[in-house]
Amino acid sequence: MSNHRTDRIRFILDGTVIELRNVDPTRTVLQYLREDLHRTGSKEGCAEGDCGACTVVLAEVGKDNRLHARAINACIQFLPTLDGKELLTVESLRGSDGSLHPVQQAMVNCHGSQCGFCTPGFVMSLFALYKNAQSPSRVTIDNALAGNLCRCTGYRPIVDAARAMYGCASERSDNWLLAACSSGPASSDEKRRVERLQSIQHGDTVALEYGAKRYFAPRSCNELAELLGAWPDARLLAGGTDVGLWVTKQHRELDTVIYTGRVTELCGQGVADDAINIGAAVTLAEAMPLLLRHFPALHELLLRFASPPIRNAGTLGGNVANGSPIGDSMPALLVADACLRLRSANGTRELPLAKFYLDYQKNALRTGEFVEQIIIPLPSAGDELRTYKISKRFDQDISAVCGAYRLRFDDDGRIVEARIAYGGLAATPRRAHRCEAVLQGALPSTDLTHKAQQALREDFEPISDMRASDQYRRQVAGNLLQRLFMDISAAQSGAELTGIYEYGRAREA
Repeated sequence: MSNHRTDRIRFILDGTVIELRNVDPTRTVLQYLREDLHRTGSKEGCAEGDCGACTVVLAEVGKDNRLHARAINACIQFLPTLDGKELLTVESLRGSDGSLHPVQQAMVNCHGSQCGFCTPGFVMSLFALYKNAQSPSRVTIDNALAGNLCRCTGYRPIVDAARAMYGCASERSDNWLLAACSSGPASSDEKRRVERLQSIQHGDTVALEYGAKRYFAPRSCNELAELLGAWPDARLLAGGTDVGLWVTKQHRELDTVIYTGRVTELCGQGVADDAINIGAAVTLAEAMPLLLRHFPALHELLLRFASPPIRNAGTLGGNVANGSPIGDSMPALLVADACLRLRSANGTRELPLAKFYLDYQKNALRTGEFVEQIIIPLPSAGDELRTYKISKRFDQDISAVCGAYRLRFDDDGRIVEARIAYGGLAATPRRAHRCEAVLQGALPSTDLTHKAQQALREDFEPISDMRASDQYRRQVAGNLLQRLFMDISAAQSGAELTGIYEYGRAREA
């Protein structure tokens, strides 16, 4: 195990390097801001990453040596994970002379605030949009605000502010904060911020102790494996979008936490050997462009996967390892024949995702083992991949049923390979093997659809819960299968059907 350790974390807030020791590993960024620093602009509305009132922005240096800003939920982000980053809150946007940031001025001009409780969170989400998009369309604005809830304004004046903020000029000198998204050269202020961030980077493993609690942030897979060997009951922490709720909502005590976000090997992704390889600590927002490049049909599913702040923090590896029966990534990964590379101090092994889930919240990980990489074979010629998510809301809602389908056709239109998987119908995300067998080798027809729907009813025994009844889930699962063949037929004839994305949101030109 590495002898190079540090017992402190360092991050930047308003140009000042903050150094902390004796940090509670599960203290949230929001608690630190409000209770320790008395920065009460960030609000606690839900304490589970749903309402967006706590939204803050993290700035980090990218591979292009530029600053990149991303909105996250402070209510479920653990404080030690700020190490090496710059934290921006709504107070950070205020000028030294008290002047407003263009985003704030636009909110004032457009009457985007009423009771004001949610306003700081909206401002920070808009600030992230301001730094990442030029002349955003209505769809882009709606997507950027999907993680923020407001009960007063009806959203129209906030959308107006999003459009107007680029025209609100300021004479202030903190030009990186004020500059809208630009592909031009870095400003002198941005260069200073980059240098300041680079000055606090370190290659040591972070090792904190707080009473009986411990927190580790290793830099390599070897160190991570050694730490898991020494602390086999440790809780692995990636984005914290699920683990954070254990603390804030379930009030669980986590004695030992090992953070994966600084492990170099887990943060890379790319294409090699005819497969997409995504490290387990790659965020969902980072993985989306690569996945969509090769699987464009995943667009709606990934767009509706939680909210931007959740996708900016949560990881694909965490979603897979968590194994929730209603996790939206797993059905798509199952039909894509994804495989996991698992690692421990004893070496690595590869396991098909279809064999990873054993039962409700039980998986095939051995003691001391962790998910290192998700391996997704590239699609083949003749593949048709579709996914559908059914939930009560379009944005940021948990699925009642999530279906994923991959059919491969020969030149005669016959199905030569079928992969069907669902979330929400069983204790784990699971393939529908009986349904697949009916489809294998058949020509699509109304009769085939009916037979496949009957087989699907034999594949699953869904339960009733707060999201849907078992009868509803059975009916919807079968209907989605019919929708699949209608969509494929329409696409092959050049007349794609209008889906929920098109009428749930105006189509982006």
